Amino acid sequence: MNQPPDQPQTQHPATAWRRETTNFAPPERSPVWTSHTLLGGQKAVAIEHNGALYRLQSTRAGKLILTK
Repeated sequence: MNQPPDQPQTQHPATAWRRETTNFAPPERSPVWTSHTLLGGQKAVAIEHNGALYRLQSTRAGKLILTK
């Protein structure tokens, strides 16, 4: 960040957590699922989460949409 030299350099809010969490072990890597595995060859699937039903669908442009 460009600040005048007479002011102390402050850390960007998005990276400030690094300073506070340096004493902790890094989080374990989450499992990775391919969209093909999740969709099972379908255009859309239903996902139940905490009692709510969501829809995960693949678009013609190759993007994913998750809706409630």
